[in-house]
Amino acid sequence: MAIKFQYNKTSRQEVEKQLKMRIRALPTLQSKETALRMEVKKAKKEIEDLDKELEAQIKSYEKMLALWTEFDPSLVTVKDVHLSKRKIAGVPIPILDGVDFDIKRFSIFSSPKWYLDGVRTLEGLAEIGIRRDFNELKLKRLEFARKKTTQKVNLFEKVQIPGYKDAILKIKRYLEDEENLSKSSQKIAKAKKMVND
Repeated sequence: MAIKFQYNKTSRQEVEKQLKMRIRALPTLQSKETALRMEVKKAKKEIEDLDKELEAQIKSYEKMLALWTEFDPSLVTVKDVHLSKRKIAGVPIPILDGVDFDIKRFSIFSSPKWYLDGVRTLEGLAEIGIRRDFNELKLKRLEFARKKTTQKVNLFEKVQIPGYKDAILKIKRYLEDEENLSKSSQKIAKAKKMVND
């Protein structure tokens, strides 16, 4: 990205102002990037933990697999999901506060005794799955924000700050050369005037 400037003092002041602004903003962006990187790591760990928990829950009920064929999974449906938003390093992230389930009526007397436990188990598995999905959404948003922040840090560090410094140097040299030429031409004119007098 080429930095546009003119060879005059006003342009030099504007370029210096832009440079100062980027130098001041860089530490903030770097700390935001670090915070987002840590949150991404934490979100990945949470997803892994939820996957392990879900797998463990499913494995613990494998011995009752034959009973699950009798179970009616339509008894339990998700009624509502309670959400809130929290900002992590300036990025709004949905947070799962809770899940409400709608349980269809069934006869405790005509259904097997384990049906009530089956309903609770299904609620637990569904909640873990929903939590995992929300953590996946959180991870995607955090990774996107981290990627954008990293791009901005790199843009500032590797392109704009060096570019503005280079532009300031070019303007300085040009103005100094112009001033030296002006002084030299004045000396030559003065010398010619002295010779002619």
